[in-house]
Formats: sequence, structure tokens, C-alpha cells
Amino acid sequence: MSIQTRRERERAERERLIVTAARELAEAEGWDAVTTRRLAAEIEYSQPVLYSHFKGKDAIMAAVAVQGCADLAVELRAARTAAEGPRAALAAVGEAYASFGRRRPALYDAMFTHAVDLPFATPEAPAPLQEAFAELVAVVEPIAAEGEDIGLLTETYWAGLHGLVTLMRSGRLPERDHDQRLALLIGHFTAAL
Repeated sequence: MSIQTRRERERAERERLIVTAARELAEAEGWDAVTTRRLAAEIEYSQPVLYSHFKGKDAIMAAVAVQGCADLAVELRAARTAAEGPRAALAAVGEAYASFGRRRPALYDAMFTHAVDLPFATPEAPAPLQEAFAELVAVVEPIAAEGEDIGLLTETYWAGLHGLVTLMRSGRLPERDHDQRLALLIGHFTAAL
């Protein structure tokens, strides 16, 4: 193995370590606890080493968001492919999405509520963002009427799911009614089936 290959591998490993530490710290204590000083201490590297990988906390949060979208895509794909029929797939993906947001609140916030320097809804979006959205498209497309804009319909479905997750997590909607709300959302999307 060449020295260059080893250095690249070590650099990639340090980046994974930084992102993992930020994600774990945010889940344990919230994003306010994630500082470059605290991360440097957690991973036992100096702050300059951290800055050699990321410009600052915002860049680290963006990397966490990309990683989170990759995780979300895997969970949505598993839910979609295990379901039988379009309505069941839409419901399964909706539940998987809501479950992800409730189980991983700090990760979900990095992905969808905090401002991060990532291009969403553009061809320049990182592949994991596109893959997560593609899983939503895959369950919406079969229920779309002829001539409907699949992208807009998918964004509306996603917005409904995001609203449910966000309002429930903040205590503005009681968790006890989650299944009914999700069923209503799915029912409206599949009324024509």
C-alpha cells in the first residue's frame, strides 16, 4: 500500500470518527453541546485537525445530515420492498419515516430542521439525499393520477410526514393519535385507488 493510499484511508477514518462523535453527542445532549472544542476532546485530536477536515460545526452537521439521509434511504427502502401493494407501501414508508424521526431526533433535526449548507431538490444534491427522496417517489408514483406532477405530489407527502413528526416530537400533537393521523394522510393520498 502506498503512503498516499494510507494517508487517504486515515483521513477518511478521521472524518468518519468526527461525524460519528458529533452524531452521538448530539443525540445524547443536543446540537448545542456539539462544539469543535468538545468534539476535539471526544475524538482525542486537536481542533486544528478537526478544521483540516471541516470548516466548522455547520460543515460537520451537513456531513451528519448526509449520513442520516443514507440511513433513512435504507430504512425507507426496506419498508417499501416488504410491503404488498401501493397503499401498504405508502403506509409502511410513512411509518418508517415517522419512526426514524422519533428514534433519532438530533439526526432528524440535522437533516430536516436545522439550516445546513446542502443543496436540496437539485441535481447537485448529494447522492444520499437523492436516494432518500427517490424512496418517497417510489411509493408515491404508483398512486399518482395520470398527468400529476410526481415531484410535487412526493414533496406534499413528505411535507405531511415531516409535519406529523415535527409536531409530535414538539408535544404539539399527542403521540397516542399518531397511527390515526398517518392513516388519514395515507387515505387521502390513496383515495383514488
